[in-house]
Amino acid sequence: MIATIEKVHILDKAEEMVQMITESDVYERYVYTKQQIKNDEKIQQMIKEFVKMKDVYAEVQRFGKFHPDYEKVTTEIRQLKRKMDLHETIAAFKKTEDELNTLLVSIAEIVAGSVSTHIKVPTGNPYFDQLPSCGCGSGGGCGCKTKK
Repeated sequence: MIATIEKVHILDKAEEMVQMITESDVYERYVYTKQQIKNDEKIQQMIKEFVKMKDVYAEVQRFGKFHPDYEKVTTEIRQLKRKMDLHETIAAFKKTEDELNTLLVSIAEIVAGSVSTHIKVPTGNPYFDQLPSCGCGSGGGCGCKTKK
Protein backbone atom coordinates (compact mmCIF):
# COMPACT_ATOMS: atom_id res chain seq x y z
CA MET A 1 0.00 0.00 0.00
CA ILE A 2 1.44 3.31 -1.03
CA ALA A 3 0.88 5.97 1.61
CA THR A 4 -0.42 9.23 0.33
CA ILE A 5 -0.74 12.48 2.27
CA GLU A 6 -4.51 11.96 2.25
CA LYS A 7 -4.28 8.43 3.73
CA VAL A 8 -1.83 9.59 6.38
CA HIS A 9 -4.18 12.43 7.29
CA ILE A 10 -7.14 10.05 7.59
CA LEU A 11 -5.13 7.68 9.79
CA ASP A 12 -4.02 10.61 11.96
CA LYS A 13 -7.67 11.55 12.44
CA ALA A 14 -8.46 7.94 13.35
CA GLU A 15 -5.71 8.06 15.99
CA GLU A 16 -7.25 11.27 17.36
CA MET A 17 -10.59 9.50 17.59
CA VAL A 18 -8.99 6.58 19.42
CA GLN A 19 -7.46 9.06 21.85
CA MET A 20 -10.86 10.66 22.42
CA ILE A 21 -12.47 7.26 23.04
CA THR A 22 -9.78 6.14 25.50
CA GLU A 23 -10.15 9.42 27.39
CA SER A 24 -13.95 9.17 27.57
CA ASP A 25 -15.93 8.46 30.73
CA VAL A 26 -17.41 5.35 29.12
CA TYR A 27 -13.98 3.86 28.44
CA GLU A 28 -12.62 4.81 31.86
CA ARG A 29 -15.60 3.15 33.59
CA TYR A 30 -15.06 0.06 31.43
CA VAL A 31 -11.38 -0.19 32.37
CA TYR A 32 -12.15 0.44 36.04
CA THR A 33 -14.83 -2.27 36.27
CA LYS A 34 -12.68 -4.71 34.29
CA GLN A 35 -9.83 -4.13 36.75
CA GLN A 36 -12.19 -4.69 39.69
CA ILE A 37 -13.12 -8.09 38.28
CA LYS A 38 -9.50 -8.98 37.62
CA ASN A 39 -8.47 -8.08 41.18
CA ASP A 40 -11.36 -9.77 42.99
CA GLU A 41 -10.38 -13.30 44.00
CA LYS A 42 -13.98 -14.37 44.71
CA ILE A 43 -15.06 -13.31 41.23
CA GLN A 44 -12.05 -15.04 39.67
CA GLN A 45 -12.97 -18.23 41.52
CA MET A 46 -16.58 -17.92 40.32
CA ILE A 47 -15.36 -17.50 36.74
CA LYS A 48 -13.13 -20.59 37.05
CA GLU A 49 -16.04 -22.62 38.45
CA PHE A 50 -18.30 -21.42 35.65
CA VAL A 51 -15.74 -22.24 32.93
CA LYS A 52 -15.22 -25.71 34.39
CA MET A 53 -18.97 -26.28 34.62
CA LYS A 54 -19.38 -24.99 31.06
CA ASP A 55 -17.06 -27.77 29.86
CA VAL A 56 -19.11 -30.35 31.78
CA TYR A 57 -22.30 -28.81 30.37
CA ALA A 58 -20.96 -29.06 26.81
CA GLU A 59 -20.25 -32.75 27.34
CA VAL A 60 -23.74 -33.33 28.76
CA GLN A 61 -25.32 -31.43 25.87
CA ARG A 62 -23.84 -33.90 23.41
CA PHE A 63 -26.25 -36.51 24.77
CA GLY A 64 -29.02 -34.17 25.84
CA LYS A 65 -31.70 -35.52 28.16
CA PHE A 66 -30.28 -39.00 27.76
CA HIS A 67 -27.18 -38.10 29.79
CA PRO A 68 -27.53 -39.37 33.37
CA ASP A 69 -26.43 -36.00 34.84
CA TYR A 70 -28.46 -33.83 32.47
CA GLU A 71 -30.82 -32.32 35.08
CA LYS A 72 -28.12 -31.83 37.70
CA VAL A 73 -25.62 -30.18 35.35
CA THR A 74 -28.24 -28.04 33.62
CA THR A 75 -29.49 -26.77 36.96
CA GLU A 76 -25.96 -26.09 38.24
CA ILE A 77 -24.90 -24.15 35.13
CA ARG A 78 -28.05 -22.00 35.33
CA GLN A 79 -27.47 -21.31 39.02
CA LEU A 80 -23.82 -20.38 38.45
CA LYS A 81 -24.75 -18.11 35.54
CA ARG A 82 -27.45 -16.41 37.60
CA LYS A 83 -25.05 -15.97 40.52
CA MET A 84 -22.54 -14.31 38.20
CA ASP A 85 -25.18 -12.16 36.47
CA LEU A 86 -26.47 -10.88 39.81
CA HIS A 87 -23.05 -10.11 41.25
CA GLU A 88 -22.84 -6.33 41.59
CA THR A 89 -19.33 -5.95 40.15
CA ILE A 90 -19.96 -8.27 37.21
CA ALA A 91 -23.27 -6.53 36.45
CA ALA A 92 -21.49 -3.16 36.52
CA PHE A 93 -18.82 -4.48 34.15
CA LYS A 94 -21.40 -5.86 31.73
CA LYS A 95 -23.22 -2.53 31.77
CA THR A 96 -20.06 -0.55 31.00
CA GLU A 97 -19.06 -3.10 28.37
CA ASP A 98 -22.44 -2.64 26.65
CA GLU A 99 -22.11 1.16 26.84
CA LEU A 100 -18.66 1.04 25.25
CA ASN A 101 -19.86 -1.36 22.58
CA THR A 102 -22.81 0.94 21.80
CA LEU A 103 -20.43 3.87 21.40
CA LEU A 104 -18.12 1.92 19.09
CA VAL A 105 -21.00 0.59 16.98
CA SER A 106 -22.41 4.13 16.69
CA ILE A 107 -19.05 5.44 15.50
CA ALA A 108 -18.72 2.59 12.98
CA GLU A 109 -22.24 3.24 11.67
CA ILE A 110 -21.57 6.97 11.27
CA VAL A 111 -18.30 6.37 9.42
CA ALA A 112 -19.71 3.61 7.22
CA GLY A 113 -22.93 5.52 6.50
CA SER A 114 -20.96 8.61 5.53
CA VAL A 115 -19.01 6.60 2.99
CA SER A 116 -21.88 4.52 1.60
CA THR A 117 -25.28 3.26 2.70
CA HIS A 118 -24.35 -0.19 1.37
CA ILE A 119 -21.52 -0.86 3.84
CA LYS A 120 -22.47 -3.43 6.48
CA VAL A 121 -21.49 -2.63 10.06
CA PRO A 122 -21.58 -5.35 12.73
CA THR A 123 -23.92 -4.20 15.48
CA GLY A 124 -23.17 -6.89 18.04
CA ASN A 125 -26.75 -8.09 17.61
CA PRO A 126 -26.93 -11.23 15.41
CA TYR A 127 -30.52 -10.44 14.40
CA PHE A 128 -29.60 -7.09 12.87
CA ASP A 129 -26.28 -8.32 11.48
CA GLN A 130 -28.09 -10.98 9.42
CA LEU A 131 -30.83 -8.80 8.00
CA PRO A 132 -30.61 -8.59 4.24
CA SER A 133 -29.30 -5.34 2.92
CA CYS A 134 -29.67 -3.86 -0.49
CA GLY A 135 -27.05 -3.03 -3.04
CA CYS A 136 -24.75 -4.79 -5.41
CA GLY A 137 -23.79 -8.29 -4.38
CA SER A 138 -26.27 -8.55 -1.50
CA GLY A 139 -29.15 -9.97 -3.48
CA GLY A 140 -31.11 -6.75 -2.98
CA GLY A 141 -31.87 -4.02 -5.44
CA CYS A 142 -28.85 -2.32 -6.93
CA GLY A 143 -28.62 1.43 -6.52
CA CYS A 144 -25.92 1.85 -9.15
CA LYS A 145 -26.57 4.38 -11.86
CA THR A 146 -25.02 2.86 -14.96
CA LYS A 147 -25.27 4.28 -18.44
CA LYS A 148 -26.79 2.06 -21.08
